[in-house]
Amino acid sequence: MGDTFLSQPEFFEVELGESLLSRTETLASFRELGPPDLVHVIKTTGSSARSARDIGSYHYVSGVDASSSAALAAYINSLTYELDQNPGFFSSKAAYKLKSGAYCCFNAFSRVDVRVEVRIPGSVDAYVVDLRGERHETTPEIWQEVYLSALLRAILYADDANYRLAGYRKLDPISSPDAEHRFLQAAENLFFKGWQLGSDPEIQVATVVSNHLTAGILKYFGEASRYEQAVNLFEKLWAREPEVAALVAQAYVGMNEEIKAVQVMHTAIRETPQSYALLHAQVDFLRGKGKPEWALKVAKQAVNCAPSEFLTWAKLTECYIDMAEWESALFTLNSCPMFTYNERDLHRMPTPAKSHLPVKAFITESGLVNEDSARDTEADVALLRLPAPALRGTFAKAYALLGRLVSQIGWDELLRYRSNVFVMEEEYRAQKAATSKSTDALNDADDAASTRGLPPSASDDGGVSGATTPVVTSSTPPQPSNADAEIDGLDSAAQSEDEDGDDDSMLKRSAGAAGKSQLGVNAAANASSQSIPTIKISTESDHEREQKELEEYMKSIKDDNLDEPSEAEKRATEEARRSVQIDAPVVEKPALASSGHDAGDLSTSSATSQQDRGGSNSGAGHGNGSGSGNGHGNGAGKPSMIVNGEHDASIAMAEARQKEKNAGFSFRDKRLCERWLDNLFMVLYEDLRVYTIWRAEIAHFRTQNLAYRKTGTEWEILGELALRLHHKDEARDAFQRCVDVKFSAKAYLRLLEMYTDQKDVQRSLWTAIRLTAYHHRWYMEGSFPGAVASALFKLIKTEGLAKVSYTLVSMSPPQPILKLMQNYFAYATAFKVPGFDF
Repeated sequence: MGDTFLSQPEFFEVELGESLLSRTETLASFRELGPPDLVHVIKTTGSSARSARDIGSYHYVSGVDASSSAALAAYINSLTYELDQNPGFFSSKAAYKLKSGAYCCFNAFSRVDVRVEVRIPGSVDAYVVDLRGERHETTPEIWQEVYLSALLRAILYADDANYRLAGYRKLDPISSPDAEHRFLQAAENLFFKGWQLGSDPEIQVATVVSNHLTAGILKYFGEASRYEQAVNLFEKLWAREPEVAALVAQAYVGMNEEIKAVQVMHTAIRETPQSYALLHAQVDFLRGKGKPEWALKVAKQAVNCAPSEFLTWAKLTECYIDMAEWESALFTLNSCPMFTYNERDLHRMPTPAKSHLPVKAFITESGLVNEDSARDTEADVALLRLPAPALRGTFAKAYALLGRLVSQIGWDELLRYRSNVFVMEEEYRAQKAATSKSTDALNDADDAASTRGLPPSASDDGGVSGATTPVVTSSTPPQPSNADAEIDGLDSAAQSEDEDGDDDSMLKRSAGAAGKSQLGVNAAANASSQSIPTIKISTESDHEREQKELEEYMKSIKDDNLDEPSEAEKRATEEARRSVQIDAPVVEKPALASSGHDAGDLSTSSATSQQDRGGSNSGAGHGNGSGSGNGHGNGAGKPSMIVNGEHDASIAMAEARQKEKNAGFSFRDKRLCERWLDNLFMVLYEDLRVYTIWRAEIAHFRTQNLAYRKTGTEWEILGELALRLHHKDEARDAFQRCVDVKFSAKAYLRLLEMYTDQKDVQRSLWTAIRLTAYHHRWYMEGSFPGAVASALFKLIKTEGLAKVSYTLVSMSPPQPILKLMQNYFAYATAFKVPGFDF
């Protein structure tokens, strides 16, 4: 058709100029590097205004030189040669020609959109559109910023799976050494503004050394193993900013200049000891040299320097995994701060009237890129719904660490360490129930201690009728019963003992009455009548007498009961005898509590302090308590025995605290697992479950000598699954079966990485041929940077350019494809990639 480009993608607008209007409206939503460049053109038929028919179309592009308005206008002019100027003789369509065009390029530094409008033939107009849609004049600073922004987008998003758009044309961002020199000059001028561009999703706060600018520089020179230019740039900047030493050290390590890297790190750590980027450079170097214990110490220091960064915690987790400290690795992974993943800056265009995505003739003729059939794209629902492929940012990195853990210790061991480190749901429920019970027991014990809790009374038939009932404190107590009067008589006797000094006579008379009434009190009457007792702090003579009364009471209970006491009761009684004791008060004549509220507070605190001191004084208390026969107030230095009427409360408190100590010790040592990490465990479980079923199916089919068949999409998903779980052999087998069934760019890319690592030149080249044809099918016309170029440069570095190029020629690929492949070798020669000269 005459209204379309011959070999370039385009989307036709419903209304003329709607793509430009949509971009203007979404400028404020761009947060980092911004969207790809937008090219909008208007085509027209005829020369007169009446007969002319205008149509608008647009496409995306990256890699175009955006250093000036003339460079952008040149790209629009080049599109005039893409129009079909020779329509069919019988065609009713009139020939279209390019009337005007607009090139939009986002400036990520100043957050504005630079636009160049070209009228053919005619003038070129360049202006700036801000976030409010207002126009401004361009400046040299604006042009430098937009030039560097466009280059960084082309470099960083060259092979980003999250930045793939239909109709996105990618060209070489840097096509000559001169263009590279201009790139380095612009990077040097704007280096200290790089933090304004943002950073990777794993970095919370962009810094001078951690941002998209430094990432783009390291990627461009690192993938080609050409760190010399990067070192020259970073050393200039190091003199102005000491923190840049981390980048200098990384570049030297990439050049295999490790001695220089160590010298740089040694010098820089004195100037900037709190730079986590510099510490991470040391960690990577030490790990590479097989010193994980040294790397661990440095990684801990990096966490102290930047505790809010995910990278520092993730690096520490990797060090713990290297040291085989699995529990510490889980602890650290659980402490990682996680950030919400922000999607790439992309357009949200109106639905086009139609799309035009042409295929170049030589791609079709080569037969290397086969269109997917409906049968090959089908897959099992269980495979399609695996949650792991949807993870992004910090969650994807954390899952990778978790996958590394399970690959080294196995799922069962991981669960065991997980239960040792984190609180499990069953433990939480049990601890919650135990805490509730112990809290109730302590409350009951405190109430009983404050009211001098009483033992259970015997029923009519001689058995124990019930447990001790806690007394509820009331501000308006009812009239006391006989039992209460006798208890009050005991307290009155103690008061008169303090006032009159007649200790022996009063204690003997009160003990005779109170001993019987207190040990045989009716619990129901006590619960209804005794509300606010009079609190008394016992002296040493009281303790001796009360111990004898307790022994007599326990003996009578033992005689009355026909059944043998249980082991729990024996242990409780023995524990009460040994541990629930108090020290004698220092003051021989303590003051009487004046009110119910004060008395309750005094009694509770007294009982608590007695319980706390009982454990340390138990041995001495037994020894001296039995030999004390005349305690009349001169026993301030002697240990005392159990307080009268408080033995049940003390026993309950001791049992509750002991149970809490035994059950809650390991509980308190554990941590709560973060919700996101718990979700990742479930994601990992799903992956392992599907992987185990897959391997079991293969083993079963092999034993039965049957063919195991899957669709191409299923093999692709299974290959990614095996790769996530670090089963490289199984992943390679799955990817190979996938490409046998259908064409899969993802599977070919994974195989290219594996073949390159194995230094398999022929297979690597054959895979690169297919990927290059696929990339040109979808308008990725750039040679570098990219995954194919990186793999080939790795081969050239080890095998030499001559061997790789001659091997390619011997494979006899189609001539147009051979020319495309030779572009990689031409780049290697022009930029002197390591290995180009042998």
